[in-house]
Amino acid sequence: MEKVDAKQPTLKIVVTGPESTGKSILSAWLATQFEAHWVPEFSRTYLENLSRAYQQADLDKIAVGQIISEDEALQQSEIVICDTSIEVLKIWSMYKYNSCSPFILEQNRDRNANLYLLMTPDIPWESDPLRENPDNREELFMLYRQELNSSSSKVIEIYGNYKIRQKTAWEAIKELIPTD
Repeated sequence: MEKVDAKQPTLKIVVTGPESTGKSILSAWLATQFEAHWVPEFSRTYLENLSRAYQQADLDKIAVGQIISEDEALQQSEIVICDTSIEVLKIWSMYKYNSCSPFILEQNRDRNANLYLLMTPDIPWESDPLRENPDNREELFMLYRQELNSSSSKVIEIYGNYKIRQKTAWEAIKELIPTD
């Protein structure tokens, strides 16, 4: 009987955390380092093209866009690095609106990553027209920590200067990749 080379299951790594913690820069760098498919934060594209202030109902639309982007990437690559995922929408909806749609709650429950890299707010805030919370990043970080620690996925907190963040994230992902 001939041995069949089974494809390794796709690894989904999510870089997440409060605003202005370096998620986009780190996730793009990691995707390059691991020759992975990078999934940018869909909400940024959505909000940049919105001609009005966003509302809670927009979060479901953002969730759908994020899910489509992630699912397409998961079909194309053995390693997928996501600049945030559904957990962001759940946390933000609960924080800003004191409620969350059943759709986002269901997707958050059912769509887990192999690894979450939780970015700490220990780097300076950088202003951006889409960012809203320069003064409560620590509070939001604690909500992320609580949410992710209640999941069955591996969570690594990423802190320190950019080089330390790169090294910690790189090592955490490297541990997940099977070696021959």
